Amino acid sequence: MSQQYDVIVIGAGPGGYIAAIRAAQLGQNVACIDEWKSASGGPAPGGTCTNVGCIPSKALLQSSEHFEHANHHFADHGIRVKDVQIDVAQMVARKDQVVKQNNDGILYLFKKNKVSFFHGRGSFLAKTDAGFQVQVSGKDTQVLTAKQVIVATGSSARAWPGVPFDEDKVLSNDGALRIGAVPKRLAVIGSGVIGLEMGSVWRRLGAEVTILEGLPTFLGAADEQIAKEAKKAFDKRGLKIELGIKVGEIKSHKKGVSIAYTNAKGETRTLDADKIIVSIGRVPNTAGLNPEAVGLQLDERGAIVVDSDCRTNVPGVWAVGDVVRGPMLAHKAEEEGVAVAERMAGQHGHVNFITIPWVIYTSPEIAWVGRTEQQLKTDGVAYKAGTFPFLANGRARALGDTTGMVKFLADAQTDEILGVHIVGPMASELIAEAVVAMEFKASAEDIARICHAHPSLSEATKEAALAVDKRTLNF
Repeated sequence: MSQQYDVIVIGAGPGGYIAAIRAAQLGQNVACIDEWKSASGGPAPGGTCTNVGCIPSKALLQSSEHFEHANHHFADHGIRVKDVQIDVAQMVARKDQVVKQNNDGILYLFKKNKVSFFHGRGSFLAKTDAGFQVQVSGKDTQVLTAKQVIVATGSSARAWPGVPFDEDKVLSNDGALRIGAVPKRLAVIGSGVIGLEMGSVWRRLGAEVTILEGLPTFLGAADEQIAKEAKKAFDKRGLKIELGIKVGEIKSHKKGVSIAYTNAKGETRTLDADKIIVSIGRVPNTAGLNPEAVGLQLDERGAIVVDSDCRTNVPGVWAVGDVVRGPMLAHKAEEEGVAVAERMAGQHGHVNFITIPWVIYTSPEIAWVGRTEQQLKTDGVAYKAGTFPFLANGRARALGDTTGMVKFLADAQTDEILGVHIVGPMASELIAEAVVAMEFKASAEDIARICHAHPSLSEATKEAALAVDKRTLNF
């Protein structure tokens, strides 16, 4: 016999679990289905982000940053250490513990908000008078029914054609987070977020890392000036990045992996490595969802087709996060999840794609919100730009990290902030001020007039806003 709910959410990643909680807060009887398993086989809600993405990668980045500071920067502070070693097993164990804490936290939130959780794979069965039937295939097969369904099944790493992931030598983000010992040579295909972050982790720990990128420019989605500054820093720190390459045959053998490729000059090369991380994008998770059972429309990429409000072609079925159009970002999925829950309750959910921040947690960190300078030029928008280097910021000097800058782009007539781009220390935190400012349609002058604590990294944000009007005070 089917169990009846008001709302069923398929997937407990950032979009799914947040949607389930918000719907429950609004008085709905909610069920959430998720199939992620922990090492012991128990439930592990949180999706890719919590289990093999955002959270574990940040744990490893933090550990590797401590190691690099101990080896290369402690002496500058008068701290003498000898024979610094990395215990990779302990580092990975700590990462796993951080993941478990997040898994357990989500399960607690479900109980707190009275969300019924089902551990297994959710798939559509049929549309009936009582609503949509969704089957849970897990330890025990169950059937749930609800008038409204939110699909939040996320995405998976895209494999290189003809080279499947074995998570031993050919790694996705999952395998890259579980490497048991520091490889001597590590290859990465793709200079996106995952490639750069994982490349940074293992480079800090002693691996010789080479990133092969097919595009002729580095970080094409970022502001060109910021991307150039970031690449200069990566080059200086030993992260080798080759642009404009064409990958040929990839062979996995007993000792590792060999990658044949043609470089930007047209020269044929072979890169030998112990392991390779393939970071060439992600594909929506719709396999096994059985969308045809209710007539759910997918696009040519396998993503669920939705309108601007995340409605599918089937009334009563919604979809959010990586499984639909738009940037594959955890916080974008969360915003869509909240918005859908509120729309179902007759409220006016809000997602502003323009003010969704982007962050790459490398060293230096890279973060931005709004439009880039090249986009404004292409769109024919008259603008003013202002930059301020961390080299001239007192807090950055005290930290010992003066790499990078803050850049403001504002409308030439109205002074409204059109984009803010940061490369440097704590960029992931500093970008929040810019997001708030843009949501409230602030001008560069507004930020320039706000008092910022001294000494703080945030003063670089104020100074960059001042630079729009060519009146910086400390540079």
